[in-house]
Amino acid sequence: MAMVYFGLGTNLGDKERNLYLAIEKIEERIGKVISQSAFYASEPWGFESANSFLNAVIGVETSLSPFQLLEETQLIEKEIGRNKKSVDGVYNDRLIDIDTLLYNDLILHTEKLDIPHPLMTERLFVMKPLCEIAPELVIPETGKTVQTICDDLSL
Repeated sequence: MAMVYFGLGTNLGDKERNLYLAIEKIEERIGKVISQSAFYASEPWGFESANSFLNAVIGVETSLSPFQLLEETQLIEKEIGRNKKSVDGVYNDRLIDIDTLLYNDLILHTEKLDIPHPLMTERLFVMKPLCEIAPELVIPETGKTVQTICDDLSL
């Protein structure tokens, strides 16, 4: 079994319901939710929008491979109503976004998937909820704990 951390975000519709629905579908199709952060409000990152975000991070035990996770999370996003993915750093409002942040201590860089998530350590809206549930976790490629990165972002 692998331990995977997912970042969840939504800025459209009933945001709490969107997050709970994503968590429910992840537990049904991907694996057991071991830990869940509180929900955090944040401003849009990387684009302009009048809609603030609600974010969370969950830790999940899974037997799926990273590419199976990608396939399942994209299907879950579509089922919840996300039709348009962000491409080439161009972001949009969304009903749900599910990002694979970490998969054990795996380092994977392909055209389709990057683990650890390449921007996670720059985003307080990811690191703060991750710090809530896994502060001592070391982020591969950085050698730093989640707590250390979160503290650096908070300055």
